Amino acid sequence: MSMPFYVAPEQQMKDKADYARKGIARGRSAVVLQYEGGILLVADNVSRTLHKISELYDRIAFAAVGRYPEFENLRLMGVRFADVRGYQYDRRDVSGRQLANIYAQTLGTVFSESLKPWEVELVVAEVGDTPDEDEIYRITFDGSIVDEQGFVAVGGSSEHVSGVLKDRFAADAPLSAALNAATHALAHENGEARELEAANLEVAVLERAREHRKFRRVHGRRLARLLEEGKATGSPVSSGGGTGTTDEADE
Repeated sequence: MSMPFYVAPEQQMKDKADYARKGIARGRSAVVLQYEGGILLVADNVSRTLHKISELYDRIAFAAVGRYPEFENLRLMGVRFADVRGYQYDRRDVSGRQLANIYAQTLGTVFSESLKPWEVELVVAEVGDTPDEDEIYRITFDGSIVDEQGFVAVGGSSEHVSGVLKDRFAADAPLSAALNAATHALAHENGEARELEAANLEVAVLERAREHRKFRRVHGRRLARLLEEGKATGSPVSSGGGTGTTDEADE
């Protein structure tokens, strides 16, 4: 009679964490950062149909890396929650913090109770009436949640991307400079520079001055123009920030 195979709970959790990290590391990173007009979201993504960046509600956006079917399920769950809560109460009662907490609870439950963890890392961003009211939350595969300041990078090489972005980040930078800083960081994701063209990027903003729905995608000629402006003017050097972390743009 063979002995039952026993794995200590600590080892099970470590194995699941390693599995999730390896899965996330196979994909490209994404960054979310403040700029003078609101919050910018940029992902290294060649697909035009499988979005890593999406609108969740009027003032709230979502960025994700990892396995698309898993984070797409989370996105849909967040949209449904926001729609129901906004309908039952008031649209202003839907907050990024609520959605981040729901995602954290869901991922924490999956991580602790399922054999296979979800290979995803998320950012929930909410633009406020002033920069001080902006909120950026990072949620990891095990349900951990961090309230980030200024900017955040997610993905397999997020620490390296954050380090590069920190040197160029400025919360009051114009959109072209903020985009330049974000693409520069993503282009150095694996420690070696590569060229990121408009076709490699998925870009969106939460525009503070925009009425009602703040989210809009930036693509086509407008994205190309912003990339050229950013290269021409360079990117501002930060004095701080980060917690260590039809126009074609309209949707």
